[in-house]
Amino acid sequence: MSNPDPAGRFRAVRGRTEALARPLSPEDQQLQAFPDASPTKWHRGHTTWFWETFLLGPAGVAPAHPEWAPLFNSYYESMGARHPRPQRGLLSRPSCAEVTAWRALVDERVETLLEDRVAREVAAPIVALGLAHEEQHQELLLTDILAAFEAQPLRPTWGPAGPAATLAGDDGFTEHADGVVSLGSATPFCFDNEGPVHDVFLRPYALGRRLVTVREWAAFAREGGYETPSLWLSDGLAWVRTHGITGPAYTHRDGDDVWVFGLHGERRAAPDEPIGHLSFYEADALATFLGGRLPTEAEWEHAARGRTDTRPEPGAFVPTQSEGGWFGSLWQWTRSAYSPYPGFRAPSGPIGEYNGKFMVNQVVLRGSSCLTPPGHSRPSYRNFWPPATRFQATGLRLARELD
Repeated sequence: MSNPDPAGRFRAVRGRTEALARPLSPEDQQLQAFPDASPTKWHRGHTTWFWETFLLGPAGVAPAHPEWAPLFNSYYESMGARHPRPQRGLLSRPSCAEVTAWRALVDERVETLLEDRVAREVAAPIVALGLAHEEQHQELLLTDILAAFEAQPLRPTWGPAGPAATLAGDDGFTEHADGVVSLGSATPFCFDNEGPVHDVFLRPYALGRRLVTVREWAAFAREGGYETPSLWLSDGLAWVRTHGITGPAYTHRDGDDVWVFGLHGERRAAPDEPIGHLSFYEADALATFLGGRLPTEAEWEHAARGRTDTRPEPGAFVPTQSEGGWFGSLWQWTRSAYSPYPGFRAPSGPIGEYNGKFMVNQVVLRGSSCLTPPGHSRPSYRNFWPPATRFQATGLRLARELD
């Protein structure tokens, strides 16, 4: 592990999870808005189970509450029984206070292990994965509580708004020539689905210098985009008609104004800010309406090489066009199915269940969002969700063909 202070990094990541949960009451932390979401308390418990199961267990440390394992095992079939995901909101026990005490105990045990140089070196790969895993759940904690708060008549908020987000955008497209490019990651840490490194031939293409905006989506909606079959994939049109979709999640039009509900409450969206909470179906139709298409994940990664997420800890969870919105604004839908790269092999053992078994019926997103922890972004990162997903902070960047 390249981090010279893994214990300090561990404390920082674990502490951030608790800081994100702190504004939420025990009642808030019990909420589950829909079957694919999870309560805040469950996220705090699951990440603790992960450290106890995959780091402390192999080191010979017995679990503090073995009877809790089925409650907080997410999808690791090889690790035993699992409580049904749609029923996580029914887990009133253990209490928030008990989960807090469990987290503190596990934190102490992990830090003790990391004090031993030999144990620390042996555990380095799982520590790196565990930190990245907890950062993923920090983002899910926020998206899931947003879904729960939006469904409430009182429309509670996670916290007061921070400084206004900087909105800046550079219209136009950057052209890229054809050729063979190397994609994927072989860095000291990356998720298994980011490799192996491999070559891809790209035809000439152009990618937008900013994310598609509220103004552009409003024109799409105003001009009947949701009722125009020629703009939609067949599955997408069926989804729109079945569910009566007229706009992105948490978003509605009121005359010329577009209103968005977020973690800081409802606000009038700026016309030039990125439009968010779009499904893949909506993103694809909107791209068609605007005379373009969604990029492939290979095009996106090629264009993003050399870019980094320069955000400090965010003060406001609001999407922005700053630095083109490549990172720290909205996850960007691509036109690529979530499939293994050539030569991909899932790791052996339970950790092999982390990514590979989900490589079907999902679409790749690239970048990161304003809800993603700072530093948890890189050009090779492959996020993935089913095409109807909208509760994540998802938008799009337009691509065009070059003759």
